Amino acid sequence: MPDDDFEAFVQQRYTALLRTAYLLCGSRDRAEDLLQNALAAALPKWRRMDHPEAYLRRIMINQLANVWRRPIREIVTAVLPDRPGHDPAIEDRDELWSALRRLPVRMRAVLVLRYWEDRSEQETAQILGVSVGTVKSHASRGLDRLRELVPEPSMATRNGEN
Repeated sequence: MPDDDFEAFVQQRYTALLRTAYLLCGSRDRAEDLLQNALAAALPKWRRMDHPEAYLRRIMINQLANVWRRPIREIVTAVLPDRPGHDPAIEDRDELWSALRRLPVRMRAVLVLRYWEDRSEQETAQILGVSVGTVKSHASRGLDRLRELVPEPSMATRNGEN
């Protein structure tokens, strides 16, 4: 792709790439930094790229691999509601998000790409530079681990009863 298309590409795909970065790191500020660093790394190679979006995702995942190996010292809190009340949807999302953050780097990346971005096994394997079998096993083990970490709500909870 020519350099002239870089700005157009960024304008067109920024939101989707930022969403992926957020799902990978859990913080809007960190996601913006992650995406900006990935874009800066991609710019010199822009003319030689056949699949820039996949390349950017791969850069973001690789950048985070080193960060995820260090202990996380940030405490993520739920968004405060406008009015007091009990919102099980927020609690479920926060519980799932917390569980997702506890998974290993590649497993988490597979789950985000496969189920949040609705990528095929082949696309996910290509983005991560692994085999389709690795994607399948990471997805299976990751979903099993999430089921362990986030118990299924009871029927009463699902129906809004307490």
